[in-house]
Amino acid sequence: MQIDLPPRAPMGEPLLPMINVVFLLLIFFLIVARMAVPAPIKVTPPEAQGGAVEGEFRLFLSATGELAFAPPAQAALRGDAALVALGAARAAYCATAECGATAPALLVLADAQVSGAALASLLPRLAALGFAEAHLLTVAP
Repeated sequence: MQIDLPPRAPMGEPLLPMINVVFLLLIFFLIVARMAVPAPIKVTPPEAQGGAVEGEFRLFLSATGELAFAPPAQAALRGDAALVALGAARAAYCATAECGATAPALLVLADAQVSGAALASLLPRLAALGFAEAHLLTVAP
């Protein structure tokens, strides 16, 4: 006795190549994307005309005058501990890079509401840590 098998449905398009392409695109975008570290303090920079500024280190200054510094791969530090950590980070940076000819620049992200007196009182403390340059981050109006 011979039993006839039911006719097989036609095979659809194979999905495996499409899944491979999707995963390759996912890996590509993960590699190309720039992962940004969130700011330890919410800061609204002041408006001013000027060019782009860069710095090896970022110090945050809130509207209330609170300092924050986030060392790489560490939790954000606030207050005087932030300045101590900033000084230690600068010392570690200068141990590996040449700081004699070009001192590392500091980028200060101050809130637009912070007083000029608070910002001015911060500058001597930064100079004592060894920062010859401090750039204030602003946004175009």
